[in-house]
Amino acid sequence: MSRISVRGFAVASATAVTTVGAVVGVAAGSAPAVDDNNFEATAADTTLLADIPAGQQAQVQTASLTQQADAQASAADATAKKSAEESARIQAAKDAKTKKQAAEDQLAKERQEKKDKEERASRSEVRSASSFVAKSSYTVAEIQAMARQIVPADQFQCFSNIVDHESTWNYQVSNPSSGAYGLVQALPGSKMASAGADWQTNPATQIKWGLSYMNGRYGSPCGAWSFWLEHHSY
Repeated sequence: MSRISVRGFAVASATAVTTVGAVVGVAAGSAPAVDDNNFEATAADTTLLADIPAGQQAQVQTASLTQQADAQASAADATAKKSAEESARIQAAKDAKTKKQAAEDQLAKERQEKKDKEERASRSEVRSASSFVAKSSYTVAEIQAMARQIVPADQFQCFSNIVDHESTWNYQVSNPSSGAYGLVQALPGSKMASAGADWQTNPATQIKWGLSYMNGRYGSPCGAWSFWLEHHSY
């Protein structure tokens, strides 16, 4: 006769219970052989179910099954908890990414709206050449004041840099070798007639034409100034 250890339930009428709650069945017939040494070691630590009073055998078997069920339930709970925590972590990461993108989009939108507002404000402040009272002569300070009212504020410094180098704000200066004329040294000066017939005597007309030229060819006065720095002409 061989001893067969089966954890958790009895397989024969003569069943033993180990000290850790395992159930050991005793069966006859063609059961697998058990090494004698292992058998002795097991037997030494085993109490046969048959040796337990009949009234307590059912309690022992039930306790063993309950212990096994509790262990399985605990393992299942741990797996479920781990799965839930991982799902929560993944969802939290997705939510954080979505919130970050939304915040970045909102910031970009606000910046663009601010830029558009400033550009509209700058354009609204630009005055046409005809809005200035014509005079027989103008000081540099007066001409620069005109330019500040015609050229957008964020482009004025670049415009001023070019005029400083081209004419030092002299609206009647003429280049004897090339024929370039006026504040922005239009070549030929008659080009500025497209901005007004008084292009020779009205600094505002020259400023208006120069701004249009810089915008059309270089995108802006600052674009023209960048080109000027590299080529010393525009």
